[in-house]
Amino acid sequence: MLKGKSFWLTALLMLVLSMFLVACGGDDEATDDGGTDTDSEQTDTEGEDAGDDSSSDLPEKPESLKVWVNDEEQQLNAYDEIFARFTDEHGIEIEVTPYSMLDQTEGLSLDGPSGQGPDLFFQPHDRMGDIHLQGLAAELEFTEEQQAKLEGYNQEALNAFNYEGIQYGIPAVVETYALFYNKSLVPEAPQTMDELMTIARDLTDDSGSQYGFIMEALNLYFVYPFLTSEGGYIFGQNDDGGYDASDIGLNNEGAVAGAETIQSWFDEGLIPQGADADVINGLFMDGSVGMVVNGPWAIPDYEAALGDDLGIATLPEVDGEVLNSFSGNKGWLVSYYTENQYWATELALFATNADSSETYYNVAGELPGHTAVEIEDEFMSAIFDQTQYAHPMPNIPEMSKVWEPVGDALTFISQGEDPQEVLDEAVELIKEDIALMEQ
Repeated sequence: MLKGKSFWLTALLMLVLSMFLVACGGDDEATDDGGTDTDSEQTDTEGEDAGDDSSSDLPEKPESLKVWVNDEEQQLNAYDEIFARFTDEHGIEIEVTPYSMLDQTEGLSLDGPSGQGPDLFFQPHDRMGDIHLQGLAAELEFTEEQQAKLEGYNQEALNAFNYEGIQYGIPAVVETYALFYNKSLVPEAPQTMDELMTIARDLTDDSGSQYGFIMEALNLYFVYPFLTSEGGYIFGQNDDGGYDASDIGLNNEGAVAGAETIQSWFDEGLIPQGADADVINGLFMDGSVGMVVNGPWAIPDYEAALGDDLGIATLPEVDGEVLNSFSGNKGWLVSYYTENQYWATELALFATNADSSETYYNVAGELPGHTAVEIEDEFMSAIFDQTQYAHPMPNIPEMSKVWEPVGDALTFISQGEDPQEVLDEAVELIKEDIALMEQ
């Protein structure tokens, strides 16, 4: 009898429980297509994200990004226009602070840890070693789409912002030099170095009243193409593009051959002793020199002096290859302290893409690191062409120990001393200075 009552009590409890579960499940009303309202809301949300750069695949967009722009009026004006377009496209406000490029690293080391620094800052490439050692820049991590965009940049300029295999920055500006010539003396720019030397000898007057070709031949920055055209180099490079400061090629066979060529310019009287920048500029603007090597900063004065007689071309060829000039590059780096690395990287790419680079060139007048820009000005276009053959100055701190010994060596070489002995001594001094630096 007790067994029967237990059975019916259990059955009654199960019936009540099943009714309770049905009641709880009734909140999700069926839709016309058999789904629930919850499913419909999820589908609508996914539809809103489609095609929007706020999709869940990307980091959340910040309301604003802070940027330190070099405090020159033309550069600020250019970036005001460029950043406004970025805001229109992505809805992110850009807070610009004018800040001297050369003071930014010190400011970032102070303001970055407290969160008061920028998301993006602007630097010359030859400071990458110090920036790396101080830990001021973020290692850039590109999406596939961002990586594809990098193909449009000057690859040497891009590599200039790579340090020990780590990409830290995106190039915005490339600066180098080219061959300037006076068309009244040299109607067409020489294509080869042999042609240049023939013209130099033909035009140079023994009295010193006229020269065919003059350059700052005691300055490593300008003579780099001639020291390296036959195999000389400053520092060897690893497979990842990083520099090996223990491998110095400034006294190898190729460098010595280049130094002998430079020495011949003085031996033959083609370049006078003491020809510094002021002397060279004065002679060229007076119409007394056929060709000089100089950079875009000289164009206004040269054009004012020579007018339509001014011409600019890439450096001449040796063995069918245009001589490789030295370049200085400036670009955008993402702060190590930013909480918005993806969007700061996206802004750096936007600020240096082809359209933005064209705007920057037109407003600020500096040649871009992006190769897809059309430069219509005949003078600047020639220098832009030369940037395609330019090697960045090594971006390691050890480079600071190279300039003075090589400058002294070039002075001794111009005075007739043996190039091999002089360069051997210069390289030994460089090695000693680097060793002291690393202690």
